[in-house]
Amino acid sequence: MDYKQAVDKLSHTLSPKRFSHSLGVSRTAAELAARFGENIEKARLAGLLHDCARGIPSNNLLQMAESFDIVMNDVERCQPVLLHAPLGACLAQKEYGVDDPHILRAIALHTTGGRDMSTLDKIIYVADFIEPGRDFPRADKLRSLALQDLDAGLLACFDQSIHYVIDQNLLIHPATIEGRNYLLLQK
Repeated sequence: MDYKQAVDKLSHTLSPKRFSHSLGVSRTAAELAARFGENIEKARLAGLLHDCARGIPSNNLLQMAESFDIVMNDVERCQPVLLHAPLGACLAQKEYGVDDPHILRAIALHTTGGRDMSTLDKIIYVADFIEPGRDFPRADKLRSLALQDLDAGLLACFDQSIHYVIDQNLLIHPATIEGRNYLLLQK
């Protein structure tokens, strides 16, 4: 399936707001890829499909994840919305014909991040935060930072995510902590 076909199919499976967000992430990912020497088409497609499982109701996510043999931890069982990322990678492969493991990994990591992220993984994680439709406090600062230095932008996005999760009194996914710590240890 080519990009245009994926856009058409996705437009019928996501809400208009989520679809607009996905288009914004796709454009932002392509811009970051061009800036940081990553394959633009891979970034564009991963950005488009990153939330392809986001329209699945939370009460179905656990069951679907089990049907795809996705290994879940306690945080994901308590907060099934986090499963939309690894489940999205499965759906990108099954429903959209994506067979590139780099694209699938970037989709799978876009919500929690993780240890030793590739440039594409970082781009999709960051693009999800900074696409033009995002208007949370500090969004403009994150955009500016990410366009200058991808790792600094990623670190700031990890921090933003952790602060948000704490403010919402939710569980922090261990992959987010591991990704943040790994990034800091590499500096």
